[in-house]
Amino acid sequence: MKKEYLEIGKIVNIHGLHGEVKVVPWCDEPEFLCEFDMLYIGKDKQEVDVVRSRVFKNSVIMKIEGCDTPEDAEKLRGQILYMHRDDVELGEGCYFIQDLLGLKVIDADSGAVYGILKDVFQTGANDVYDVRDENGKQYLIPAIPDVIIETDLDAEIMRIRPLEGLFDAN
Repeated sequence: MKKEYLEIGKIVNIHGLHGEVKVVPWCDEPEFLCEFDMLYIGKDKQEVDVVRSRVFKNSVIMKIEGCDTPEDAEKLRGQILYMHRDDVELGEGCYFIQDLLGLKVIDADSGAVYGILKDVFQTGANDVYDVRDENGKQYLIPAIPDVIIETDLDAEIMRIRPLEGLFDAN
């Protein structure tokens, strides 16, 4: 089942004297985090209005409504920020990483089960999927069109056509 709220970053520090916070983004680009006027904070997903935000190095400096002093900002340190999945429209063939985790990875031709997608590494050139078989053996699958044949989130299955030698025993 798809999560309604997706983790998008973590407040790691205060910034300045006017209640701004420093956020480490958990998205592809920090600029993406700056696009939101509303986010959700903490385990109870309390709605917060974003007054302004800007990229600072690889982080985001954010001013949240009602957070006006360094003391207010300090209370938010360590909190996780969430976005609502309906606030973003993904292009065709694009997925939230959190939706990919846990997919069963199977061979597109034979139906053989390779394992479960446990993690996604973002390498720059292309993502790499960390797939673990039932014995915990790790396989690193390049997320390229030649390999990833189908991603069916509803069926919780990813069909792949592995590159030659990818699953050969060493």
